[in-house]
Order: sequence, then structure tokens, then C-alpha cells
Amino acid sequence: MSRRAIPDAAVVGGGMVGAACALALARAGFDTCLIEARAPAPWRSEDEVDLRVVALAPSSATLLRDLGVWEAIAAARVSPYRHVHVWDAENGAALDFDAAQQGRDALGWIVENRLVQDRLWQALDAAGVRRLCPAEVRDFAAREERAALELADGSALSARLLVAADGAQSPLRGRAGIATRGRDYGQRAVVAHVTTERPHEHTAWQRFLPGGPIALLPLADGRCSIVWSLPDAEAARVLALDDAAFCAEVGLAGDFRLGRVVATTPRAAFPLHLKLAERYDAERFVLLGDAAHAVHPLAGQGVNLGLRDVTELRDTLLAARDAGGDIGAVHVLRRYARRRRSADTLDALSFDVLARVFAWQAEPLVALRGLGVRLLDRLTPLKRRLAEHAAGV
Repeated sequence: MSRRAIPDAAVVGGGMVGAACALALARAGFDTCLIEARAPAPWRSEDEVDLRVVALAPSSATLLRDLGVWEAIAAARVSPYRHVHVWDAENGAALDFDAAQQGRDALGWIVENRLVQDRLWQALDAAGVRRLCPAEVRDFAAREERAALELADGSALSARLLVAADGAQSPLRGRAGIATRGRDYGQRAVVAHVTTERPHEHTAWQRFLPGGPIALLPLADGRCSIVWSLPDAEAARVLALDDAAFCAEVGLAGDFRLGRVVATTPRAAFPLHLKLAERYDAERFVLLGDAAHAVHPLAGQGVNLGLRDVTELRDTLLAARDAGGDIGAVHVLRRYARRRRSADTLDALSFDVLARVFAWQAEPLVALRGLGVRLLDRLTPLKRRLAEHAAGV
């Protein structure tokens, strides 16, 4: 099969990051196909707000705007947050970030995962992305100028580049022989939407407790989405509570910062892991999103890191094409892998260090932690750098 007869890229995985990657490559003029086992359920405004939400950073909004979908997302149901208030339950030390001080309208936006995915999928056809769904990749192999894919239905497909965006358990990563390192936090993140006595003030609130942080994130309808990291046994206990008892415990965990919690949706939970791929590339193959890195949600950066992977991959492939090169060449993929693995690893390990530091219980260490937080809150230049990094600047 000749080079021109096959797609430039086959993206496996149609979640937010995979769909964004397929759309980004197609918008950049690459012949792209997207392979996904199940089409996402359509997002509808009359449905309950999805329990899984993401805090999109300005860098993510910029990419989605470039892809022509941000306006459709923003017009549907999003909530900007203009302030972040973080405080330590053990010593009272607090850290504040404010959009106005950063010269921004918002520090980020709380958006339903399903809404972002839905708008991306709606844009695929018009961009010329070929969708193979339902479809699964059974196996693949590099063949000189292409990656040869064997699908579960017995059909075959080739592409100049195979992009794995198939999640934290990534079967393709395993088939490529790429190992991971990390740790199981022994925690689950309990999620729900709650109604509070006082308005959320378009603020993302996060309190660090001995068992893990609780975040109250502002939703467009005035409620808060909670993400509460708890040891496995404690998470199971909290999930089994009736609504009244659950509301009381959420209020207590959040220091009643928004008054009493008066109502809740049904709850769900997901396990927390740190997982980093030892490398992001193989012959005719790259990883991005959760397939490359799964991080603790305490900083709300998981999807943002994945979307930064998308931007870097698109720009790297564009530079290779503009130079007349092969987009699947080893040196091209290594350039992407080197840049993103370095950045992702630094961020992931930083989040891991934060999780460890805020788990300190010894009194001298708790006092030292409080001193550090108070000092950071007063160091305006450093705090600005942290805010810019979180924004993707």
C-alpha cells in the first residue's frame, strides 16, 4: 500500500483527549481516523449534570477554541471560576489565587466531561475524520513506513502513525511493550453534586484533611461538584451513608465554608493511582492522555495535561510535515515524547509530593507545612508563576 493510500494517523480512543487529538490533526490537514469501541451518549441540557466534571485551564480552552468547539461548549453549560481558595484543616494556613490579579477573566472553567466529548464528536465529521465505531484494535505492528492494525472484526487498517489515547489501562501501551511506574494511593475519589446554603461565589474551594483533600467546584446551576479523596475503607463508608448523613459529613469536611449542605445527588467513586509510562513512543506509535499519565486529582490537571499532549503532538507533526519529513519517523516522535514526558512527569510528581506533604500528621511537620503555605501566599511572584503554570502558560 502506498504512502498516500493510507491515513496519516489512526487515533485509538474517543474520550475527550482522543477525540480532541483526532479533531486537531484533521483541522491541521492530516488524514485521520478515530477508532472507538462505544460511541458516547449524547449530551442533553435536560439531563442531570454529569458527575464527572473537569476544571479546564486556559490552555485547554485555547485548544478547544482553535478546534472550533469552545463556543458550543460555553453556550451549553459551563461555570467559570475566578478564585481558588485552598486551606489546611490541621493548621489553618491558606492560599488564594485570583483571576483579576492574573489579568484574566477566569482561572478556569468547570465543565462536564460528557459535554466536552459530545461537542468534539459532533465536529469530527465536518473536519473529515473517519470514525470507526464500534471497533477495537486487536493487535498492531510497525511495517517500515506504516503501522499495520488488526481490528477485532478481522479487518485490517494501516496508518503512518498510531496514536494511543485508550485510557489509563491502555491495552495498546501493553502491546507496545511500554512499562509504567507509579503507586496505588489506596484512596478513592468520591464525587457528587451538592446544594449549599450559601452561593459558591465562582470559587474553587479545596480543604486538605488528614485523609485527603475535598474540593467544592462551582457548577453553572449554583450547586457545587465535590471531589473528596478518601482512604478506600472510608470512601466505602461514606458511599453507604443516607443523603442526610452524607450532607452533614460533606459540610463538616468543607468546614461549612458555604454553610450547611442541604441536598445531594447520588454518589460515585473511582480509584486513585499514580501511573507514568516509561516512554511515550515506539516505532510508528505514541501515547497521550491517561494512556501516558494518570495523576492524583488534587490539582485538577489530569485532562489539561492530556490536552497539552494533543497540542504538542499536533505542532510536532506540523513542523515535520512543513519540513518535508515523515510524520512517523523515529526522531519526530522522539521529539514529542521527550518534551511531553518531561513536562508531564514533573507535574505528576509535583502532585504526588503535595499529596505526601499534606498527609503529614506529626505535629512539627504540620507546623512546618503551615509555615510553607503562609510563606508561599505572601510570595506574589512565585504564586503568579504557579498560577501561570496551572493555566498552561
